[in-house]
Amino acid sequence: MGRKITDKVTWVGKIDWELRSFHGEELSTHKGSSYNSYLIRDEKTVLIDTVWLPYAKEFVENLKKEINLNEIDYIVMNHGEIDHSGALVELMKEIPDTPIYCTSNGVKSLKGHYHQDWNFVEVKTGDELDIGNSKLIFVEARMLHWPDSMFTYMTGENILFSNDAFGQHYATEHLFNDLADQNEIYEEAIKYYGNILTPFSPLVKKKIEEVLSFNLPVNMICTSHGVIWRDNPTQIIEKYMEWANAYQENQITLLYDTMWEGTRRLAEAIAEGIKSVDDRITVKLYNISRSDKNDILTEVFKSKAILVGSPTVNKGLLHGAAAILEMIKGLSFKNKKAAAFGCYGWGGESVKLITEELKRAGFDVVNDGIRELWNPNEDAIVRAREYGKEFVSKI
Repeated sequence: MGRKITDKVTWVGKIDWELRSFHGEELSTHKGSSYNSYLIRDEKTVLIDTVWLPYAKEFVENLKKEINLNEIDYIVMNHGEIDHSGALVELMKEIPDTPIYCTSNGVKSLKGHYHQDWNFVEVKTGDELDIGNSKLIFVEARMLHWPDSMFTYMTGENILFSNDAFGQHYATEHLFNDLADQNEIYEEAIKYYGNILTPFSPLVKKKIEEVLSFNLPVNMICTSHGVIWRDNPTQIIEKYMEWANAYQENQITLLYDTMWEGTRRLAEAIAEGIKSVDDRITVKLYNISRSDKNDILTEVFKSKAILVGSPTVNKGLLHGAAAILEMIKGLSFKNKKAAAFGCYGWGGESVKLITEELKRAGFDVVNDGIRELWNPNEDAIVRAREYGKEFVSKI
């Protein structure tokens, strides 16, 4: 059932309470998500985005209860990814000639997904669609977070339909940010940014500055996932500008994988050393194999420094440490320091390998790390504490 946002705009999306992973198994979604689609009724009727493919039939049936589908004059696809465009095939069976407005990259994306030659209308930044008392203004937003992404701004209502930008994977019965749990919104918003948009931070900053230069009033930001920002909607824009600027908090995070608990004991001793120097620093420890990888990456995003640990196994790393380092490298974090630690019994290559991976990931590696033979004895624990003191003094 649709839910009124304004007199002219109705939410016609889907709340997915059961979703626990996204992008295959790449992203955890502990609190579900929503796929936000919007129906605009002016002199012309416009549908903005659809929902994820598994809910396509349900979406079309519910949309029929809201409106005669033949009354839809235009469809706007801000982004071609299947969680937004998944109901198009079902919908276009009903209204096959309806124009679909999207970027040139959007045409490529939609044709690539569905192999259909629909009635595409390509738009670029500054193009307008007159729908009566209001106009829709299109703004390309390449790599936020796909090449085809764009924003759509509705004059009169002063609504920015932002697609993936400013969203969260967050299922809530409350449609608006002022009604939902503020802590949960923030946690899911920073997790979304840290795990998805971090590599594109320079483009995020540039695009926001461009949009702000248009001096368009914004009464509401209608995202494609999570809550709609209506109470102080620009607060999330301000957060994005902060997060895009090589973000860090006064936090050090230790990530480790361990076989016989020796590397864990090193992590705890290093953390004790850090805290003994400055108890204002937030220190967090994560066993990589027992923690959610995306929650870990969110903490890396927030940190000013990290330490990564693994014992040596087959001249390499435990798979949890190797995997998280690969993900860290892909996210292109900026302005962060790092070092390595670990236990070993034979060759002891892990610390060197971690150090090399941290450098490849763009971290400022402060030293060669610390490694200890076999299960650390008390002398080794003392050395690890001292290492923690030394590490924090360099950051």
